[in-house]
Amino acid sequence: MTTPPDSIPTPPRSWPGGPGHPDIREWLAGPRSRRSELARLGRIFAEFLRGFRALHFLGPCVTVFGSARVPESDPHYAMARAMGRRLAGLGLTVMTGGGPGIMEAANRGAHEAGGRSIGCNIRLPQEQRPNPYVDRFVTFRYFFVRKVMLVKYSVAFVVMPGGFGTLDELFESATLVQTGKIAAFPIVLMGTEFWAPMLAFMRETLTARGMVDRSDLDILTVTDSVDEAVAAIERGVEALPRVPRPPRRRWLLLER
Repeated sequence: MTTPPDSIPTPPRSWPGGPGHPDIREWLAGPRSRRSELARLGRIFAEFLRGFRALHFLGPCVTVFGSARVPESDPHYAMARAMGRRLAGLGLTVMTGGGPGIMEAANRGAHEAGGRSIGCNIRLPQEQRPNPYVDRFVTFRYFFVRKVMLVKYSVAFVVMPGGFGTLDELFESATLVQTGKIAAFPIVLMGTEFWAPMLAFMRETLTARGMVDRSDLDILTVTDSVDEAVAAIERGVEALPRVPRPPRRRWLLLER
């Protein structure tokens, strides 16, 4: 059922604020006691398991990355919203970090089109407000667990303008494709003016000095056109190997 553009659904329950347990800062600060490290491994395993259970039956997703600080008046918000709507029309689940800004816009577009809209949050001391357009959201303690989830269930990535987090997600996704760790999923950069300086640096410095091959830049599709972005995603998804047997829920495992 399509939600009218001016209708705002009830927000989900609030995410916990702040980074939480001191473990967040301590786990990369050198060795701790064996007992402490074993307990940390248990928490990491539990977080992976919770993420797998929550996202296992979503079907193919497209993850949309972008800044939490983009207001609704920004043209990129409208672009992300239109993108979410079109992806939902293809029957794809739209996944984001679940927060405001670009993430809200993509989730909103999917929600308005009657599609599935998912948020994968990370506990941070700021920007914790969940957007009201997610059907389901999962909150993670560890960045690396969250990033695995955003990649594991996706068949394409759309990267809108953003800051450090967006750049981290962009280059990790590109590295995974470049090194063959994942299939050659489409990576679409939207906002040609925003990305132009970075692309110039990649062409004129990285490729000129042999840091990357010129063919590596072909991993990225750069456009301002939602139609062109959707076409690139459709071509990429069609070229991916099919999952031979879709997963089925088992009530004995309390799967939903």
